[in-house]
Formats: sequence, structure tokens, C-alpha cells
Amino acid sequence: MINSTLNFRHLAASAAILVAATLSTAAVSATAPAQPHATPGTALPQPRILVIDRQAILRYSKVGQDIVRQVNSYTQSAQSQFKAEQVSLQKEGQALQQQVAILAPDVRSQKIRAFQAKEAAFRQKVETRQSQIQGGVQQARQQVENALGPIVQGIMLERQANLLLDRSMVVLSTVGDIDVTRAAVQRLDQKLPAVHVQLVSLPPGMQAGMQNGMQGAGGQ
Repeated sequence: MINSTLNFRHLAASAAILVAATLSTAAVSATAPAQPHATPGTALPQPRILVIDRQAILRYSKVGQDIVRQVNSYTQSAQSQFKAEQVSLQKEGQALQQQVAILAPDVRSQKIRAFQAKEAAFRQKVETRQSQIQGGVQQARQQVENALGPIVQGIMLERQANLLLDRSMVVLSTVGDIDVTRAAVQRLDQKLPAVHVQLVSLPPGMQAGMQNGMQGAGGQ
């Protein structure tokens, strides 16, 4: 009868993916140094390409690891906090299922409504905490994006590059020393080694998307 489940384990995994997506956005959105516009009859500038591994930035940077560590801590704490209440509701639901056959219709309806209200309140508490953790990740990722964008732009300026590609987009290359992932991680570690992931609620529209994603993950 009870359908409320603790999906925080899925939230921990999705948080890591979310941080990776943030770093991806920050890296790709880094604009190349301004180039003069080509005029008729002039040759276009030759592409000078750099490559960055966005997933590796998450795995190896101190701030990426710090965010994932904090999210794991929040999810484990929430599991412990809500587990006892979940077990209690499950037992109450099982007992109610055994009683419904012998209860008068009006009493049965009243007990079922009361139990469903408890169940809905519990589910709301779980979803609120999930939203708060996800909201904290959103704030933290904005700080990472703000730090990483200028770092990548600086590397491009130093190497006189005008095009940045993610490593996943490179099929074959015979050019060495174009991967700047390690340099980006080192500079990010110096500039932003850690951020504090706070518990803050997501905007309503993002809450709906997060809940749908969690429900899909819970059904797997």
C-alpha cells in the first residue's frame, strides 16, 4: 500500500552527473580570444585547436570531488533520518491491509484517508530534502562555472588558440600537446579547491523535473 521510497541513492549519482554537465558547459562556453572579422578577399584565420576532457575535470579536480563528497554525506544523512519513519509507515500500511476486510465501510474509508495523508506528508518531506540537495548542487556548480570559464579562456590566450574541443569529439589526432585538461585542473585547484554545498530549494519548475527524474530512476 505504501509507495514512498527513499531515492537518495539515485540523487547521489545524478548529482555527480549534474556537476559534470556544469563543468562541460563552463568549458565549452569559454570564448576564444577576439579575432578580426574577415573581409572579402582576405583569408580566414587558421584554426588553432585545444582539447579538454570535461569528465576528467570533475573526477580529478579538488572542487569536483568536494562537491560529490558533500552530496554523498547529505544523502547518507537523509537516508538515516527518514528510514525509521518509512519502516513505521510500511508496518502501518501492512496492518491496515489486514484490517480493511473486517472494517465497516465508513471506518475503512476514514482509516485509508488518514494513512494516505501520512504517506503524502512523508513523501513531501523526502522530495523537499531531495530538492534542497539538488538546489545546493546548482549553486555550487555556478561557482565552479564562474571560476573555470576564465581559466580556460586564459589558457586559450596563452596558447593562441581560437577553438576548444571536448576530447569526446576528437576521433583521431596526430598533433601532440593540445590537451589542456591537466593545466585546467591544476589552475582550478588553486583558484577554487572547494565550495560549500548548502541545502537550498530548487525553483518550482526545476523541482518538477528533478522529481520526474528521480521517479524514473526509482523504477529501474
